Parts: sequence; C-alpha cells; structure tokens
Amino acid sequence: MKAFAMLGIGKTGWIEKERPACGPMDAICRPIALAPCTSDVHTVWEGALGDRHDMVLGHEAVGEVVEVGNMVKDFKPGDRVIVPAITPDWNSLEAQAGFPMHSGGMLAGWKFSNFKDGVFAEYFHVNDADGNLALLPEGMDPAAACMIADMVPTGFHGVELADVQFGDTVVVVGIGPVGLMSVAGAVLRGAGRLFAVGSRPNCVKIAKEYGATDIINYHEGDIADQILEKTNGKGVDRVIIAGGNVDTFDQAIRMLKPGGRIGNVNYLGEGDYIKIPRVAWGCGMGHKIIAGGLMPGGRLRMEKLVSLVINGRLDTSKLVTHRFEGLDQVQEALMLMKDKPRDLIKPVVTIK
Repeated sequence: MKAFAMLGIGKTGWIEKERPACGPMDAICRPIALAPCTSDVHTVWEGALGDRHDMVLGHEAVGEVVEVGNMVKDFKPGDRVIVPAITPDWNSLEAQAGFPMHSGGMLAGWKFSNFKDGVFAEYFHVNDADGNLALLPEGMDPAAACMIADMVPTGFHGVELADVQFGDTVVVVGIGPVGLMSVAGAVLRGAGRLFAVGSRPNCVKIAKEYGATDIINYHEGDIADQILEKTNGKGVDRVIIAGGNVDTFDQAIRMLKPGGRIGNVNYLGEGDYIKIPRVAWGCGMGHKIIAGGLMPGGRLRMEKLVSLVINGRLDTSKLVTHRFEGLDQVQEALMLMKDKPRDLIKPVVTIK
C-alpha cells in the first residue's frame, strides 16, 4: 500500500508498505478524512520522540472499516467510523486504574505515529476495535468529524485537568485548534471571564465565537503581566496551556491564584526542564497545582463528543480552514501545519 512516512528526523516521503494484518479484536480501515497535527511536526522536524525510520505519520482520522477480527462485536465492513488519536488497550492494568492513555507504559496509549504506523496510508490498523471506534453519524461532515479524533478531546482534557468550575476566571494559553477547543470546553464547563492568549486574527475571531471574553496578545508584552493588570493583581482561578514552550509554565504560575490549577495539554517537543518560579509558587507551598496529561481516547469519549456536535452544543467545522481532496495531498496539508500561515487553523484531507 501507499503511505506517507517519517523517513528520519527532518525527512518525510511516500513509501510502499505491506497492508497491516488484522488481529482477532482489531479492525482495518481505509481513510475518509485525515488531518495533520502539530504533533506530527514536532515528531518529524524536532525529533521529539527520537528518530523514526519509515514510520507512517498521522493520528487523526475518520475511516471506513474494511475488515474486522472474529472477536469484534459492534463493527463490520462498510461502517464509517471516527478513530481516536489515542487507542488504549482497554484490558490493561493501567486502563483499569483509570489511566488508559498510559496502557502499556507512559504515553503508550498513543500508538499511531508514535511507535506504530499511523493513518496517512491507504489502509491503517486499529487495535481493540470495539473499544476504540465510534460510528460516524449519518450526515455528519467527515472533515468536521475528524476534529473529534484529537483536537476536541485534547482541548477538553485541558479543561478537565484544570478542573474548571462555574464562574471561574480562566486563561487559555494558545488558541490554535486545541486551544480553541479548550475555550469551547471551558465555556461548556461554566467559565465566567475567559482570557484567550493568541494573535492570529482568524484564531482570535473564532475564540470570541466560542466564548472568550478577553484576548491577550503575547506580542504586546508578558502575558502574565497583562493578565495580572486586567485582574487588578488577583490573577486567575485556572490556566489551560495549549501552546507555548517550557517557559510558559513560569507565566502560568505567576498569573495563577493560590489554590488554582494549571491543566497542560501542550506537547512539549523541545527543552529538557520546566522551570517553576520559586516565589510565585509560594516557595513550594502556594497550593498552585500543575496537572499535565494525554487525553484518554477510546470509543465512549468519541461518542459523547459526537453527542455535543449533533445536539448543537459544539460546532467543530469552525476549525477547518483548509480542505484538500485525495490521499496524495497529505504532504501539502502537513507542510501547512509546519509553516502555519496566519489564516490557518486546521487543514483536512478528504478521500472518496
């Protein structure tokens, strides 16, 4: 089969690979809609996961089932499905402990384009099909549904990690597609005042549509200083980090109230250490909690997010700014994510 792969750090290209084999609990799918991710950029051009050779890229997909194993109960060939970026092994001890995203080891629920071939191919493999696939509702746009694979659950998990409560003052740092979903999720969770940190006009516009009350432009000064000024020095209850780098945690701690929480869902592709400002952290005793996590993945989460979309609570189509047709356009779409033109939020490739 034809596949688009990481050939080595800083190198990508089209390769031929064997079609994956289907295990008894698994499924083989062909892609209907694919979306590249900034994580793919970190993986290839920053070597964030280390060197990979001929590993198929991509972890965001809507597909059609073409084969299932003999133990699969709920899916059959011809079903159109949403495939989560995180596909845990649901019978693992880690899943039973409540951390399915780490089934088999830290971050090991993230299989696609991490240590297993991803979805940018004519066919791809999904482990534990009954636990990891969700039916695509009739009439739902596959491109908009593709956002449910990763952008929505990752952004929403930032809201969960920060534990946003009714009336909280919240900051979302970074309003790319994940951050925009954190804005939308925080509003659904009951946020009061909501600061969105970003500068690209298209993202600012959509952040406001999703419910941001204030926009902080990081080009206009230190974001913690700006937010402290706007809150009369009090700071905020919750910070969701969906962009930035290892230095962003310094700003997040400084703008956070004692007793507040930081939820990080930003994939830190570079840097060896995160620095925490000692005094702003209350000399270690400020009850300023940092929680960072990979989204859980799995079928139930996909189905619940689908419910939000089909019942009019969430419009994921706003994230899709660039559309391509045909598997061979995956490379161009990925380069858009690497170059990030100012009008980009998310590109999607559809395949008939």
